[in-house]
Amino acid sequence: MRTTRTTNSISNKTVVKIAIIAAVALLAVIVLFNTVTVVDAGHTGVIVTLGKVDDGSVLQEGLHVKVPFMQQIVKIDNRIRKLEVSTQAFSKDLQSVDTVLAINYRVDTAKSNSIYKNIGADYESVLVVPAVNEVLKAITATYTAEESVTNRALISDGLVDGLNEKLNNIGLYITDVNIIDFDFSDAFITAIEEKQVAQQKLLKAETEKQTAIKNAEADAESMKIRAEAEAEANRIISQSLTDQVIENKKIEKWNGELPRVSGAGGAIIDIGENME
Repeated sequence: MRTTRTTNSISNKTVVKIAIIAAVALLAVIVLFNTVTVVDAGHTGVIVTLGKVDDGSVLQEGLHVKVPFMQQIVKIDNRIRKLEVSTQAFSKDLQSVDTVLAINYRVDTAKSNSIYKNIGADYESVLVVPAVNEVLKAITATYTAEESVTNRALISDGLVDGLNEKLNNIGLYITDVNIIDFDFSDAFITAIEEKQVAQQKLLKAETEKQTAIKNAEADAESMKIRAEAEAEANRIISQSLTDQVIENKKIEKWNGELPRVSGAGGAIIDIGENME
């Protein structure tokens, strides 16, 4: 009986020791995992110690050591991010313009901690989207609805400049803005279509007018050339008709008979007979 109790006592102690060792090992692993952190490529790590953001520096890519259970590392994505914004604005001629924009932007690595401290991790919806809406409304108001369609590139460039002017000091940089779509009211689209039809008709009428003018000018020029040619021919003929030529032509045409003339009382006198 004593031997059995002793064996059981040793077994219990062994189990307790193993459990303690396992608990210590598990605690060590937990502490180890809370001591190191890995910052992924394209990211920076913001150090937060007991809820306070470290203003001094941010962690770059790679493996880092931190104070376990006291420090938290918030990872900020510094790669170029794409944001799609749908918004409504009014043109210079008070037309409603529904716009869809694709914005590429990035977070400055040196200001990751400042952005997280002052804005938080949701800086995109808190800061970027409102800035896009504000700048777009300001730019759209400088163009008529029709000009907005034909000046898409200028509007895109204006958005890039305007957004960078508002966001660069905070640490956000806009790299590109693409206008995916401009959408107008049905009434405006109908008016544009009618205007295009009218312009096409006007262009056709103007083309026909110019063609008629050119044809009339060509006919007039042709008549002028013919008249000049005829005048020149008549001049040449006139110069060639000398008195001698005329006499020769008369002789060529004479049939050998002398002319008869009419005398008094209607009598016809044959000059040839009288000469005989």
